[in-house]
Amino acid sequence: MSTAATRTAGPDRLWTVDEHLEDILATVRPLEPIELQLLDAQGCVLVEDITVPVSLPPFDNSSMDGYAVRVTDVAGASEEFPAVLTVIGDVAAGQAEPLHVGPGETARIMTGAPLPPGAEAVVPVEWTDGGLGGGPVTGMRARSQSPEGAGGHVHVYRSAEARAHVRAKGSDVKAGDRALDAGTVLGPPQIALLAAIGRGTVRVRPRPRVVVMSTGSELVQPDEQLGDGQIYDSNSFALTAAARDAGAIAYRVGAVADDAETLRDTIEDQLVRADLMVTTGGVSVGAYDVVKEALSSVGDEDEEGAGIDFRKLAMQPGKPQGFGSIGPDHIPLLALPGNPVSSYVSFELFVRPAIRALMGLDDVHRPTTRATLTTDKALTSPKGRRQFLRGTYADGEVTPVGGAGSHLVAALALADALIVVPEDVESVEPGTEVEVVLLG
Repeated sequence: MSTAATRTAGPDRLWTVDEHLEDILATVRPLEPIELQLLDAQGCVLVEDITVPVSLPPFDNSSMDGYAVRVTDVAGASEEFPAVLTVIGDVAAGQAEPLHVGPGETARIMTGAPLPPGAEAVVPVEWTDGGLGGGPVTGMRARSQSPEGAGGHVHVYRSAEARAHVRAKGSDVKAGDRALDAGTVLGPPQIALLAAIGRGTVRVRPRPRVVVMSTGSELVQPDEQLGDGQIYDSNSFALTAAARDAGAIAYRVGAVADDAETLRDTIEDQLVRADLMVTTGGVSVGAYDVVKEALSSVGDEDEEGAGIDFRKLAMQPGKPQGFGSIGPDHIPLLALPGNPVSSYVSFELFVRPAIRALMGLDDVHRPTTRATLTTDKALTSPKGRRQFLRGTYADGEVTPVGGAGSHLVAALALADALIVVPEDVESVEPGTEVEVVLLG
């Protein structure tokens, strides 16, 4: 991890949102690639192009349960004048020695089974009597329950064109094709493709390990009894869930009391499993702002200028922020405010991009759009601050949810977007087009 030159600014400087984010992204580096088994690579980013070694499907195969036939043998077939063919056996998926279909012959074939030599098409079993002699059937009975077995004769009531109900070799992908590009995030469909072309392992950047901890002696874990002056710790749950949503492997640490030595010891204990650390609370100017007290003087002995820098940002909510590195491996640490909305907005603006950068993704940002503001009255915003208001977005319109207070968790739960009010705007009238960050 390197240290951005911009972090040399004095303590009274008011940082912009963009400057703070640029500093973070200039410092955070993608994790080193590793080779992982397919299921362990889910959610990771490929670092290599994947070329198809074998065509999919690797052979012509049937898309139906039915009978493999020669086209001339079923030409003109109808219910009144069916084609009568000799059944020479079964062709099942995975069968080693294929049958050869000659003139006047057919083979029962199962979905996915290779088209036998001599056959040109497949007629679905519903177009036949299934070898039972009683008119069209609705399906093929299991071999163990089929008295006619794979022998005898079958009546075919419809003709078939060449290649009917046949999946051609390479119709999905051909050997030599590009299957996946470097930079692809591996989800279930991509893992299915890798398995289908025979790849058991793949080279990826691992999912970042993110440790989340909240601070505050007033915090109580859910399901415990609240005492006087206590509140439940929601921030660590929200941020851990948000980190997982961003693609990280996230670990939640129980709330740490307002004691600087305890916090330093807890952080040190957690560094062994962290690619990124996130704290919430204790970064303002109060007498009990323990994160600022504990980490302001912490630096990396072998890296000049490293450590945690606490800043004021020209934004609302989320003015107080901290960022830097800690420990012998220079693990990035982002210190977020303690108010629930402030911490969540800060996560979306700063932590989520950092996680995506660690993953090696090119696009680390949430999508944005323009939308028409629908509200009963004008929105006000403090001069010189970039404000982020919660909102709901649909069909090109965005509606504010709740007020500007940084404690309004219930309103946050209803929001799926952030309404961005620029620094130089103090009032936004209904019907104005605004920038919207889409959270869903």
